Amino acid sequence: MADIVVLQVLEYLNKKGYSRTEAMLRRESAHVNADGQPINNRAEDSGLTRYTRAFEVTHTWIDDNLELYKAELKRLQWPLFVYSFFNFVADFYPTDSAKFFGTYRDLFSREHEEDLRALRNLSLPEHLESNHVAKLYRSNKHRLTLSNMAFHNLIQFLESKDKEGGAVVISIIQSFMNIVTVDRAVAGSEYSLSALLNKGSSEDDIPAEDEGIPGHNPGSANTDVNAPPVLTKLALGPLPMEPDLMEDVRAQLQEEDERKPPTRGQPSLLENFELQIKQEPTEDAPSRDSLPLPPSVARDVVMEVQKVKENRDRFKIEGRTGGVGPGVSVTMFTFHNTFDSINCLEFSGDNKLVAAGMAESYIRVWSLEGKPLPFVLPPGPGDPSPTASSSRRLIGHSGPVYALSFSPSIATEDPTGPQANARCLLSCSADKSIRLWSLDTWTCLVVYRGHDAPVWDITWGPFGHYFLTGGQDRTARLWSSDHISALRIFAGHDNDVDCVVFHPNNAYVFTGSCDKTVRMWDINRGTAVRMFTGHTSNITSLACAPNGKILASADDAGAIILWDLASGRRMKRMRGHSKGGIWSLSFSVESTVLVSGGADGTVRVWDVLQTTSDSTASGKVIAEGGSGAKIDGTGGATGPSAAGVTGASAGKKSKGKDVVVSADQISAFPTKKSPVYKVAFTGMNLVLAGGAYMP
Repeated sequence: MADIVVLQVLEYLNKKGYSRTEAMLRRESAHVNADGQPINNRAEDSGLTRYTRAFEVTHTWIDDNLELYKAELKRLQWPLFVYSFFNFVADFYPTDSAKFFGTYRDLFSREHEEDLRALRNLSLPEHLESNHVAKLYRSNKHRLTLSNMAFHNLIQFLESKDKEGGAVVISIIQSFMNIVTVDRAVAGSEYSLSALLNKGSSEDDIPAEDEGIPGHNPGSANTDVNAPPVLTKLALGPLPMEPDLMEDVRAQLQEEDERKPPTRGQPSLLENFELQIKQEPTEDAPSRDSLPLPPSVARDVVMEVQKVKENRDRFKIEGRTGGVGPGVSVTMFTFHNTFDSINCLEFSGDNKLVAAGMAESYIRVWSLEGKPLPFVLPPGPGDPSPTASSSRRLIGHSGPVYALSFSPSIATEDPTGPQANARCLLSCSADKSIRLWSLDTWTCLVVYRGHDAPVWDITWGPFGHYFLTGGQDRTARLWSSDHISALRIFAGHDNDVDCVVFHPNNAYVFTGSCDKTVRMWDINRGTAVRMFTGHTSNITSLACAPNGKILASADDAGAIILWDLASGRRMKRMRGHSKGGIWSLSFSVESTVLVSGGADGTVRVWDVLQTTSDSTASGKVIAEGGSGAKIDGTGGATGPSAAGVTGASAGKKSKGKDVVVSADQISAFPTKKSPVYKVAFTGMNLVLAGGAYMP
């Protein structure tokens, strides 16, 4: 119809002699200019520049949008940038793709530094097929959750800017993204008006739990686009005790109560034990048959009795009182003259030994009490008697030692009875092997092989016998000390498995990876039952609370996230450490306090129960590395050192980048140029920490 009208107008102009007007109309109707070049009125018809125009117009609109929608819509920019860049490369435009990448990369350098580093050298279509990160993005749809209002706002804008680039953005969304819309009224506090306004005004933007590659329902390990929002039911209760072991423990506790009656107002050991059993929920407890354990022995009775004693006599952390956190005590062990050769530290459960894994491929074990370490083997014929020493060196690995784990142990009071000290030590190395060492003979007992790349982390199970490893081959493996090969292989991560930990009931394990995800696996079935996303950097440490309900994960950007295992949802995000990595986490006995240590040379204590916002408004801005002053619930500094710290920082400009400390930090303990490799709560709620002095 439009063409007929144009022809009629041209015919009229020709009859009237308006030749110049007729010629101009003919050129316009043919979509060419005076030089015969086509006129592109629509962004999708403008060839190479269409992606740049589309990204720029969308970016400008988001920046000028209402604060109510800005936080949600900003999450659209990263996938739009990535897939636009891929299209540049796929269309054989190496120069223009590099220009586009260089122009906008700074918008995402804070959150996606690793991905940008992996993608920056892509220039040809062949690179898209060989680059691991590019293949991951192109083979999956990027999931993004928006509220209904924000989504309708976006679509209305894109349709109104159809010619300026809206159609290009819509095409990218349809081809490469999976946008899930939620009703703000029923979506929970995360999408409340106050939360959205706080996010919009905050520069510290974090991804949602279900956002990214691979996209998934919050907490779910099923990454299928059409997966229902249903989570696997978990058995998070404590593992039931063996009936025979329970009776032996009761009898032993009764003897202890008769031998040493409790003081006035103090419950007896037997009453404390019965109270623990009564409080334990049984409906969600795992079966002992799902992961068989060896029959209990006298050592197990001693350990359980001692656990009851420590539980009754421990320093109890009940929570905050009047906004001030509990006075947690930290004992710091600093190693000197290491010349940056220590890769890892580990404390034994009986608090008598500490072991260090070295870059020079050996392990050194020290006595924390300074006493000579026992050596049970008599010297052979002609061999000199071993000299008494407070340290031992274990040699056997052919590569740097990356992680260590002592077998479960506990300090006992009776030197004449069965001992529950650490008997074995596990180590893993760059040589792809795992070694089991005897702490009686100080020799290697077994070498386990299975990983085909360096092994980054290792840990014993809570009851011994089983242990878990994670490595560069992107797998975690479950082992039994009496089997030479792995019992389970947990595969699913898109990058190295950097840290591993057991659930307290021995039925589940957790793996953290530099693909920025944490996964929870069912040991019996060997399948993933939870996946947690939300970190913006590599996962460096994991810890599961003793109550079995909370998981803490930390990354090398200095953030700690707490997860509720049953619902699969993020509880909160805690900040205070500076960049460099949080290398160790540990929960108190009550699961109400978390302690962390890392590369910034501080030990920090956190309130697990306090609910805070993720926005910067809930924290205090301090100089990088922390001040060591106690932080109260309002973000203010308290304690005797607070005034000195404030005065010192006021007189000079901070050299480092400011760090935001969230209000749930209870206290921070700075060291003197000593990165903290390990922190651990004891059964008495004392914190042990270890690090190396690096002048």
